[in-house]
Amino acid sequence: MLKTILKSVREYKRAAFLAPIFVALEVILEVIIPTLMASLIDKGIEAGNIEYTIRTGIILVILCVFSLLSGMMSGKYAADASAGFARNLRKDMYYNVQQFAFSNIDKFSSASIVTRLTTDVTNVQQAFMMVIRVAVRNPMMIIFSFIMVLRINPIIALVFLGVIPIMAVALLILMKKTHPVFEKLFTTYDSMNNVVQENLRGIRVVKSYVREDHEIEKFRKMNVKMYELGSRAEKNLAMAMPVMQFCVYGTILFCSWFGANFIVAGDMTTGQLTSVFAYAMQILISLMLLSVVFVMITMSQASAERIAELLKEESSLTNGENPIYEVPSGDILFENVSFGYSEGEDKYVLKNINLHIKQGQTVGIIGGTGSSKSSLVQMIPRLYDVNEGSVKVGGIDVRDYDIESLRNEVAMVLQKNVLFSGTIKENLRWGNADATDEELERVCKLAQADGFIQSFPDKYDTYIEQGGSNVSGGQKQRLCIARALLKKPKILILDDSTSAVDTHTDAMIRKAFLEEIPDTTKLIIAQRISSVEEADLIIVMDNGEIVGTGTHKELLVTNSIYKEVFDSQVKGGEDNG
Repeated sequence: MLKTILKSVREYKRAAFLAPIFVALEVILEVIIPTLMASLIDKGIEAGNIEYTIRTGIILVILCVFSLLSGMMSGKYAADASAGFARNLRKDMYYNVQQFAFSNIDKFSSASIVTRLTTDVTNVQQAFMMVIRVAVRNPMMIIFSFIMVLRINPIIALVFLGVIPIMAVALLILMKKTHPVFEKLFTTYDSMNNVVQENLRGIRVVKSYVREDHEIEKFRKMNVKMYELGSRAEKNLAMAMPVMQFCVYGTILFCSWFGANFIVAGDMTTGQLTSVFAYAMQILISLMLLSVVFVMITMSQASAERIAELLKEESSLTNGENPIYEVPSGDILFENVSFGYSEGEDKYVLKNINLHIKQGQTVGIIGGTGSSKSSLVQMIPRLYDVNEGSVKVGGIDVRDYDIESLRNEVAMVLQKNVLFSGTIKENLRWGNADATDEELERVCKLAQADGFIQSFPDKYDTYIEQGGSNVSGGQKQRLCIARALLKKPKILILDDSTSAVDTHTDAMIRKAFLEEIPDTTKLIIAQRISSVEEADLIIVMDNGEIVGTGTHKELLVTNSIYKEVFDSQVKGGEDNG
């Protein structure tokens, strides 16, 4: 785990190295100061030696200034290293997520990924800063101060030696009890984020069904669970403070009793006892701060494990040893393809698919909900890999292509497409970053989008809100079709992507495809027979299998499912008329 996440330190290794160096210098100076103070009291003030007092005082001031500067430098480098480490962690996780196949994304919820990128990284950042600064400073302070006390009086030093094991055992017990609670707490964070995201995405549905109370109750339950887990963790951690205070006050009491006796017996001076108290406070404060470090490490351990899990996750879809970078054509061949999102033949959603689509053909795909139409087309750009058989594009197995090269030649337009915050131009140029304004207008005319764009005051510079909330469903679909066309793909897949447009606009889009991109292989998944009836080939799917292929006229005669859908739509149209 540590090896995985510490790779993200990278260019901040220098800062991470310098921070403890300056901490060590600060500790050495702070340890020297009490000894000089003891000498100042015994040889200067009590002896009435003004010259020695002034000289030693000046040295103390200089040491204090250098100690302050060392502390400032250690803080600066620790802040740089921890902030940079956190930045790299977020970057590395986000980059890795971008490489994930759909199956990897299915493994992690979006809410969990967000929590790992935010809350978990913050916890690890704070722990890292404490480790390179506080966790270096306090053990050194304890060791050096103990050595100085040992030089002054070995018997008093034994008091400290007895306290340290008590505190160490108490902290280890607390860590062991608290770590599992934090693991559950961060998992609950994921669930609560999921509830919030789901609610915000579906806020229109929530309000239209008047389900605000239900959503509030869901959030309340998650919030209460987080409170209970957080409260339990904090109660465990709160036990550290009484233990620390008991050790601190007990140590001071013993030091005072022994010190007083040694002074009366003439075995210690007043200055030495003063320095012992100073070292005692340094040791005890360091022990208390070390307990805070342990607490932070306990909290961050669960976060570090979750971050490492995301960083270690490898995409289930990878390039072969010698990938092919050029797709020769839009010819598509399915050979005995079977596929399932889960393991096991009984869970296959596509079963024994055999299909040949020639380059430039327009192919319609019809089937009921759950017939695996979308699953079929997702095999082509290799969003998932088949379990059995093979899918070939241009006569080459899709698994032999470079994934990016393959996907650049396949454009998909989904029923529920996403537009991003930015202008219409910026959204369209996702298809081709170098497209000219003339090319943008051309594809928008093909997608029947230019008309409504021209009606906007800012036209192609109109700002699209997040998710495309300021355009209608039909407008969003047409913009997404235009974006796909801008890629100039060899294969164009429309997955029920004209469901929100009227039949006339749908027909105009299909006509433009026929005339303007005749060499592009076009696959159209649709619920309306009118959207596919002019296709070169129509595929009828049912329960993950192809149950019919042919033209519109052929299927009306040979396929009962197709005829039933056609009759219901024609009859529905007549009734509406």
